[in-house]
Amino acid sequence: MHRPSWWLAEEGRADTMLWWILITLIGFGLVMVYSASAPIAQHETGNPLFFAGRQAIYATLGLGVLYYFSRIDLAFWERMTLPLMGLSLVALMAVFLPVLGVSVNGSHRWINFLVVRLQPSELLKFALLLFISRYVVRKGQVLGKFWEGIWPIFVVLTVLGVLLLLQPDFGSYAMVVAITGILLFLGGLPLRYVAMAGLFAGGVLSLLAVSAPYRLARLTAFQNPWASPYGTGFQLVQSLIAFGRGGIFGVGLGNGIMKYFYLPESYTDFILAVIGEELGMVGVWSLAMLYAAASWRIFRIGQRAAAAGDSFYALFCYGSLIWFGGEAVLSMGVNLGALPTKGFALPLISYGGSALVFLCATLGVVLAVSRRYPPARHPAPARSTEARHG
Repeated sequence: MHRPSWWLAEEGRADTMLWWILITLIGFGLVMVYSASAPIAQHETGNPLFFAGRQAIYATLGLGVLYYFSRIDLAFWERMTLPLMGLSLVALMAVFLPVLGVSVNGSHRWINFLVVRLQPSELLKFALLLFISRYVVRKGQVLGKFWEGIWPIFVVLTVLGVLLLLQPDFGSYAMVVAITGILLFLGGLPLRYVAMAGLFAGGVLSLLAVSAPYRLARLTAFQNPWASPYGTGFQLVQSLIAFGRGGIFGVGLGNGIMKYFYLPESYTDFILAVIGEELGMVGVWSLAMLYAAASWRIFRIGQRAAAAGDSFYALFCYGSLIWFGGEAVLSMGVNLGALPTKGFALPLISYGGSALVFLCATLGVVLAVSRRYPPARHPAPARSTEARHG
């Protein structure tokens, strides 16, 4: 059977443990989206399966993308780096067009394609991983020179910052800055430039936060949410009550009450609170261990690529780890009140098609890297002559 040039020719085995962890997370997410969204779906649409049904479609599509991307020849993605980055920029601008763009609660973050909505910031993260990895490999020798190595990245971050902050989407821009800074540092960028970029980005975000009182209130409310339990601290207070009700073992799957219009964003940004209420800290810790195990496998795949001299895909794997593991840590921290209340979806768990599908695309490429660079197999020691002949 003839295969297209971009299809993987060799039949190597992808990282089996990572495969099963990702499938488990997606399946568990589907169950929890149904549990967390059923009351709201029933109230808003009359169908308790409304959001769960959509998530099932996204999950099926995501699993298909995960599989097929794990089998695409890695050279294909190196050729697609610039086209994907250009497409991301066009999509980020398209959210402001009156026909295509969709505004929800004053935020312009989606493009309407009749049946589905695309969130361009998720496409951007995937394209950015490829773009920065390629940039570091090609410019590695001049990364320490400002005008040749650093200035183009500042221009890119400025353009992305304008497009994302106009939406506004502070969380995505913070992730973009983190991915870019860490990958450049891993690629050999001097620490002083990393610190300079961090101070610049932090200063811009701080200025934006101070310029709008409601943003500043949301960022500081986590320090004492009980000071305003019906105002800026409301969401976090309800989240903490959910964890408190769940205790160690939870009240049972489907038996939580906080999702009945007490906890805002119960099936998106604050789905971990529903997990904590229904499955207890045992469920939360089990989920955390799954994220940790998947993150470790991604890190090991990146290590093997680096050991083989493939800096491009080593950096891509490390960037995927920042996206996947970083958003998991941030979402858990927000739900538990350890970090300022800011919308971060729980990877592969929270409701949302764009985030799920594009993260599956990214992890599919990581699985393809694991096919090319499998773990070293040590040959079994040869049996002695006496043992072979009895």
